Amino acid sequence: MCGIVGYAGHRPAVPLVVEELHRLEYRGYDSSGVACVQQGRIRVVRAQGKLSQLEQLLSQQPPSTATTGMGHTRWATHGAPAVRNAHPHTSNDGTMALVHNGIIENYLEIKNDLQARGYVFHSDTDTEVLVNLIQECRKSEPDIQKAFAAALNMAHGAYAVCLMTESEPDVFYAARMSAPLILGVGTGENFVASDIPAFLPYTRRVVFLEDGEMVRVTCSSYEVRKIADLAPVQARVETIEWDVQAAQKSGYRHFMLKEIFEQPKVIRDGLTGRLSADRGGVTLHELDGLPVPSRLSIVACGTSSHAGMWGRHMLEALAEIPVQVEIASEYRYKEKLLFQPGEMVLVISQSGETADTLAALRRARECGATVLGLCNVVGSSIARESDAVLYTQAGPEISVASTKAMCSQMLLLALMSLYWGGRKGLVDSSKCSAMLGTLLSLPGMLEKALPEMHERAITLSRKYAQSRNFFYLGRGHCYPLALEGALKLKELSYIHAEGYASGEMKHGPIALIDSTFPTFAICLNDELLPKVKSNIVEVQARQGRVIAVTNAGVDVPAEDLWVVPDVPSTLAGFVVLPAVQLFSYEMADYLGKDVDQPRNLAKSVTVE
Repeated sequence: MCGIVGYAGHRPAVPLVVEELHRLEYRGYDSSGVACVQQGRIRVVRAQGKLSQLEQLLSQQPPSTATTGMGHTRWATHGAPAVRNAHPHTSNDGTMALVHNGIIENYLEIKNDLQARGYVFHSDTDTEVLVNLIQECRKSEPDIQKAFAAALNMAHGAYAVCLMTESEPDVFYAARMSAPLILGVGTGENFVASDIPAFLPYTRRVVFLEDGEMVRVTCSSYEVRKIADLAPVQARVETIEWDVQAAQKSGYRHFMLKEIFEQPKVIRDGLTGRLSADRGGVTLHELDGLPVPSRLSIVACGTSSHAGMWGRHMLEALAEIPVQVEIASEYRYKEKLLFQPGEMVLVISQSGETADTLAALRRARECGATVLGLCNVVGSSIARESDAVLYTQAGPEISVASTKAMCSQMLLLALMSLYWGGRKGLVDSSKCSAMLGTLLSLPGMLEKALPEMHERAITLSRKYAQSRNFFYLGRGHCYPLALEGALKLKELSYIHAEGYASGEMKHGPIALIDSTFPTFAICLNDELLPKVKSNIVEVQARQGRVIAVTNAGVDVPAEDLWVVPDVPSTLAGFVVLPAVQLFSYEMADYLGKDVDQPRNLAKSVTVE
């Protein structure tokens, strides 16, 4: 959620900040704004809606000569989408401006105290409260950095913030606590941003700020300190390996379509360096120092949770590890977390910053659990705070609706199952070689199949685009894919969709079936095929129309068949996944929806 950028350098700051905000649009937003110091005064421009609205306002004003500035794209938490709630927010005395991502949990208490002192508020946000708290702290501590730290120490909750003041026009301050913020180190210029793509055209050298750290930034220097006591921190500069081309559309209509078609590459990259020389085994050095878990709790949200549900089938079948999949937003508030010796918690998050998943990780560690992280972003909070981390190596995922991330998570869960099964002596070399052979064949198979699958998605989307409801049905390892298909249709097209285990349909949901309520059934050539065919017949007996994803030669009584490549065992999920994604994509695009930035959604949910 929300995009923050800050810049200090030698270029005109305002147009550069707007350019950076464009590269963070995928995070989702409802308003935007920029700030700089111009002719000795804080200058703030804000707009509701897309960045084009902000750019239009800026075009009507004299161009700024400032070379230091900051910007923000807001996703509403406190207060409705409106200009008055857009960031940056200024202090009552007009000398400071602040942008903020997160939630200040005790803002009402602080606001009431400030109002009693005569402060007036013009928005519904906790951000305006925080910038005025900094103003109040400056009355007793004129030094900006000390006043900033004092205010942050009074604020409870999650935040990434960037602050500018009139008295230091070429400086900005930034800080983080349980929300992502990254420092970009350039030559004669420095940056902060919520995510790396914002400044990637200018530098690949980054410092991943830790929780409880703040930084003072100029064009030629940066100084990291602890918020608690302003103790200096020795920052470690890392180099990002991927470049800006990886975060561009490369000729595709939308980022989502590009990222669906990148799944063959995701599988290739994910296998690289993780297979033994003779292809007879799996090498996961990250797990070598950990025992094989006696029981595993997988904790995640949304799409990552569906990947975990899919992985449970693999882990239980191949490694005989009992697995429980938990929703992070519920898990973090369990009254008691009880762990037996040998149990492990696996947290899954594409961004590595998902607030509920991160909170669940911390709770599990407090209770004594060993925590393994599975994420895509190097240096993210989950990566740093886990006992061990596996990176999915999927590259940047820009579209808000996650696609290739789930593919990469499924791949790592499959490799973990083979790895742990091998360590327990449950997967012999021939079985492992066969499954790895299938995984190695998937990229080539998908590259051939995806264009045809896309065409089929186009045809079916036109036929069913007027539907207002959908069922998605699947059994066994296909049930999580049914859930994911329904989620994608909801996210992108705003069509109501529900995913069900096929056998559950007649325990209530079948009452909804009629001729206007179609069903998307995953009906593969496996041992559960007769059961799924029976479910399809039950739907049709109520005049329901059926789209069936199936394999060539399978006799399925459906109105519309969608034939996908025949892949053995649970690995068939790798060909079903892009099918449900493409169908949702084409439905949304045909209906004129904003595919890459669906309404009300954010890429990385960094608040509760």
